[in-house]
Amino acid sequence: MTNHTNIIPDGFLWGSAVTSFQTEGAWNEDGKGLSIVDTRPVKEGQSDWKTAVDFYHRYKEDVALFKELGMNAYRTSISWSRIFPDGEGEVNEQGLQFYDDLFDEFLANGIQPVITLYHFDMPLALAEKYNGFASRKVVDLFERYARTVFKRFGHKVKYWLTFNEQNLILTNPHHWGCSLDGAENEEALRYQVAHNAFVAHAKAVKALHELVPDGKMAGMVTYQVTYPNTSKPEDAIANMKAKELLVDFYLDVFARGEYPVYVAKDLERKGIMPVLEDGDAELLKNNTVDYISISYYQSQTVSAEKVDKQEIISGLVQNPHLEANEWGWAIDPIGLRVCLKDMYARYQLPIFITENGIGVREELNENNTVEDDYRIDYLRDHIKQMKLAMEEGVEVIGYLTWGATDLISSGGQFEKRYGFIFVNRGETDLRDLNRYKKKSFDWYKQVISTNGEIID
Repeated sequence: MTNHTNIIPDGFLWGSAVTSFQTEGAWNEDGKGLSIVDTRPVKEGQSDWKTAVDFYHRYKEDVALFKELGMNAYRTSISWSRIFPDGEGEVNEQGLQFYDDLFDEFLANGIQPVITLYHFDMPLALAEKYNGFASRKVVDLFERYARTVFKRFGHKVKYWLTFNEQNLILTNPHHWGCSLDGAENEEALRYQVAHNAFVAHAKAVKALHELVPDGKMAGMVTYQVTYPNTSKPEDAIANMKAKELLVDFYLDVFARGEYPVYVAKDLERKGIMPVLEDGDAELLKNNTVDYISISYYQSQTVSAEKVDKQEIISGLVQNPHLEANEWGWAIDPIGLRVCLKDMYARYQLPIFITENGIGVREELNENNTVEDDYRIDYLRDHIKQMKLAMEEGVEVIGYLTWGATDLISSGGQFEKRYGFIFVNRGETDLRDLNRYKKKSFDWYKQVISTNGEIID
């Protein structure tokens, strides 16, 4: 039983998060077109995304497990190429029907769908024909796609996100369907793609507010906290400059509706200000977000000595005071509190933690489970820091772990397991895909049932 002293309010959103392409499979079924993920090269010994964990065919079984877990929110993405197979032609009714059925299943089990419009899986045709978000044509097609799904699902989905981890766009434009091959000025093209994605984001915010008046839209970043590598002032200023381009640039545009001066001045000085079409500035200004969404996994430090002026963001080095997971990601629960406090002080907007978790190589034991105390420790420590931030006045509306079931990582690894639910498959051997509850399943169930009061 919860008591009146619990800092977490009633109605708080507890659950997990995934993407369509890392879970659904069914890559070429029911009229789905190819996405840029479907043709991505697969490293030797790793997985493709063709079957994933077969959520497309097994979602009722999985949703029953999510209900047993007690979650009241589940984040996934809509596959753009299920809705518009080539990105711009006729709408695919079978694709729309799949998400209708999926969202109905969530709602029937007391789970709110939290939906990302775009999670790195552009229809392949748009990347090949237009170079993705380098083209304003794709911005308009994204708006058409967004309006299509808002009209269809707006009465079923309250919380939406435009782009997953939009702050990766400068360093990873290929996730937005853009190739830099042949670019006259690579840096200029990166910023043009970033600008076009901001415009697409604002058009989606505008469309949601027009079509679904009570709908809530977020901009989303992966918040990698950074600290000065030493107490030297040079490291402090290098850290500030890294943070500006790692996260602040995007959150400033989402929340304030304009380019921050530290970015605009730099672009003007370099002569690479993106092409702004008539109305862009007003569109950004008039269509700010309802809440902020973040993924949070790790922190790093910034060393002025390591800064490379040829790189957009550089100087990042590991923190020697923190342990890391086997993929080299520093484990820093206090960093979550740092970023929550910083964002709330800057923007005074509700914050939704829509990803947090740890990937580990795991195998079933003789009892068909996984004794994943390390996952419990990781999540417990992060929830504790979230609660401390909330005690200090930060408005957090939900907490979603990454992966309720195991899933294929965005890089193509299945053995990097994140879930509370073990899925029996390997990198290339699909086995039987059966589901098994890990020890952390019962722990998270208790966390949710006590609304975060009992986490030990």
